[in-house]
Amino acid sequence: MTATEEVRRFFFTSESVNEGHPDKLCDQVSDAVLDACLAQDPFSKVACETATKTGLIMVFGEISTRAKVDYEQVVRETVREIGFDDEDKGLDYQTCRVLQEIHEQSQEIAASVHGGRNTLEIAAGDQGIMFGYATNETPELMPLSHSLATKLGKRLTDVRKQGVLPYIRPDGKTQVTVEYERHGGALRPLRVDTIVISTQHAPHISQEKLRADLREHVIRPVVPAEFLDEKTKYVLNPSGSFTVGGPAGDAGLTGRKIIIDTYGGWGGHGGGAFSGKDPSKVDRSAAYMARWIAKSVVASGLAAALPRSVELLYWCC
Repeated sequence: MTATEEVRRFFFTSESVNEGHPDKLCDQVSDAVLDACLAQDPFSKVACETATKTGLIMVFGEISTRAKVDYEQVVRETVREIGFDDEDKGLDYQTCRVLQEIHEQSQEIAASVHGGRNTLEIAAGDQGIMFGYATNETPELMPLSHSLATKLGKRLTDVRKQGVLPYIRPDGKTQVTVEYERHGGALRPLRVDTIVISTQHAPHISQEKLRADLREHVIRPVVPAEFLDEKTKYVLNPSGSFTVGGPAGDAGLTGRKIIIDTYGGWGGHGGGAFSGKDPSKVDRSAAYMARWIAKSVVASGLAAALPRSVELLYWCC
């Protein structure tokens, strides 16, 4: 057996966070502001950031648009849709303070990007390095560890909003460790080694019931049975009670979950976040293009995975 044919097993872990996590809440507010601007003016130039802590949401950044947007209303509606409608849950969309510090885009940047013209022929608004990644481990061409962690988080949201587990609250985290086998250049997921779920919940629910419900209503519908065995470890609300969540439990900021937003640690990352940025911001648009290229190569059968092999460098001025 040659060195390239050697079989090696290893573990890899990816995590995800729910929509009620303070950082992810901020991402959604920033994107909601972007969407509101683009809905009225598709040539809007938006770089919106959001920060949050107990009872407070602040939106700030640079926005140049002809749209007439009630930013405060956008913020409150986004928080309501996430599920924060009571201070006991960590935030109340009706009573929280909303601060705004929004200015127009720098004229120097505008001149080099679009020159003030309403046109889709624009230059990049900044320099940066963007990575694309794809693998044939899953139908969505994402790594299995990342895909399962994300789907578990989505399922937590679904059982909360659909009333299956109405005592679940918006904040939460998931983590999945998968055992892999590498044979030469081929990579194959073998089994799920560990599943970690920490979810905010109402005070009256016992940890025993919560853990049983998570296995039955969250894990079982998401994780394929063939990846589970008698050695799989379930670590559910390991710290015990988790009733204080959202901005009441932790500060939040746009762009602090960039690995969750991309490939769960498998692909490279240039450091740029996505949320709150219009397509002239290549942190977002070029990263999407790099992903599209990687997906196309893997989906066509030309490669099983593209780890770090699709990189795009953009700059302005």
